[in-house]
Amino acid sequence: MKVLTKWWIPAGAILGVVGLELFLSLAFGLGHPPLVVADRAMGYRFGENQRLRRFGNVLEYNQYSQRSEAIASPKPSKTLRILMVGDSVLNGGNRKDQSEIISELLEVRILRATHSGSSVEVLNASANSWGIGNHWGYLRKYGWFDSDAVILQIGTHDLIQETSKADPESLKRRPRFALEEAIAFYAWPILRERFRGRNPAPAGVERSQPNPTFRDRQFRENMAILEQIAAETRKRKIPLFVLYTPDRRDLLPTSTQPDYQGEFFKQLQGLKIPVIDSHAAWSKLPPETVANYFIDGVHLSVEGNRAIAELLFLQLCQQQQLPACQT
Repeated sequence: MKVLTKWWIPAGAILGVVGLELFLSLAFGLGHPPLVVADRAMGYRFGENQRLRRFGNVLEYNQYSQRSEAIASPKPSKTLRILMVGDSVLNGGNRKDQSEIISELLEVRILRATHSGSSVEVLNASANSWGIGNHWGYLRKYGWFDSDAVILQIGTHDLIQETSKADPESLKRRPRFALEEAIAFYAWPILRERFRGRNPAPAGVERSQPNPTFRDRQFRENMAILEQIAAETRKRKIPLFVLYTPDRRDLLPTSTQPDYQGEFFKQLQGLKIPVIDSHAAWSKLPPETVANYFIDGVHLSVEGNRAIAELLFLQLCQQQQLPACQT
């Protein structure tokens, strides 16, 4: 009996660890995050041809590192193709199923309204913390995909966002085990902050703001990059739009004008780039409605994504700012 007891305890512990590993892997997809690869042109991007499930959500990346289904090149005839380029707001991350991201919702909305029999593709080229410089790097490497329109998703925080570079330590490999990811990427950061006596910062909220000199310089650099994007896009005779997305604090508890927004809109006006301004649209809504559009200081809920997709459809298609998108 003593011998059985001696072996029962470690055997039970091993079975418990194995069971927990399987549960974390099968239920949450831990141990299999989307692979991110370093890229000289744009700092980093999601790896090509990935389809996986995380926290119950399907994530799919095509052959061009877009969070979209695989696409044909050249573009098939009778196809409306819109290329969206942005950061984690556009990407949606692990917390959004493929069907819940802005690009997919817009694609479905256009398809529901069109009667021409044409197919619709809304491509999603995005990655976490991408700035305007990363957008430019992606376009220079992969091109414009014969698109009928390009939409740059630019948020308040992107106006002074540096061009993000690859972090070599985070790009080496996937975790070997689900438990490794759970501890290293979720449990340990929270515990470390607790032991230091601080609450973790909400996702998308920076702890400190850069000094005004840096902010001004970075804004000017980003506007110069935007000019290059506009010039190259127009050279290809492709309409260019900007989707402006606010941070939560720009709207709640009351609507305020974000830093650099005025200068940014003047730049867009000078470059003759139409803007889809969700900040202005949402400023007219009740605060409780707007609150439901955010999951943190920057990122949107599924309801927020739907509101963005509807606003894009209204201006591009119903108001015919994009002639190719006529319903």
